[in-house]
Amino acid sequence: MPKNFIPQDQYFKKAKELGYRARSAFKLEEIQNRFHLLKPGLDILDLGAAPGSWLQYASKIVGPKAMLVGLDLQPIESITKNIKTFVVDIFSEEAVKLIQKHHPKLFPIILSDLAPATSGEKELDHLRSLELNRQVVELSAKFLAPRGTIVLKVFQGSDFTDFIKELKTQFSQVEVYKPKASRDRSFEVYVIARR
Repeated sequence: MPKNFIPQDQYFKKAKELGYRARSAFKLEEIQNRFHLLKPGLDILDLGAAPGSWLQYASKIVGPKAMLVGLDLQPIESITKNIKTFVVDIFSEEAVKLIQKHHPKLFPIILSDLAPATSGEKELDHLRSLELNRQVVELSAKFLAPRGTIVLKVFQGSDFTDFIKELKTQFSQVEVYKPKASRDRSFEVYVIARR
């Protein structure tokens, strides 16, 4: 065995076995088991969707009649006919136009597994994570249905409490959850905010 060998964790192995593109599918599965957000027929907007494991998992629950739209800076290989994916920056006007063009209705659920390119500096990564999440919240003002839900991945840090307070001014219910599938050393949590 090579000196630098690191065993693959159980979620990575399980993802390979079940055909998921990344272990993050199990984070969404845990969120679903806890909060029961996904239901057959619900359309979904997935921001930061590459490589597509959340779309894979969500599509199994919402079914072929639902429309799923995924955006990312990285291309996403085709999954199923009812999933449309686009390479686009969520801060751009192009992102807004793409969503409006391909899904003129509002979404009952917006998922975001967005994370900044990490620098290794926890506080800097936290602030960049908040910047991404504030943009998701801004997009939700345009694209989330009146009784809709957003799921945000947030890196914790000094401004986390203030960010949660901000969310509570816009959403009636805000809950913080850390799935077991998140790595122990990770300071990510998921925030489920419902209108």
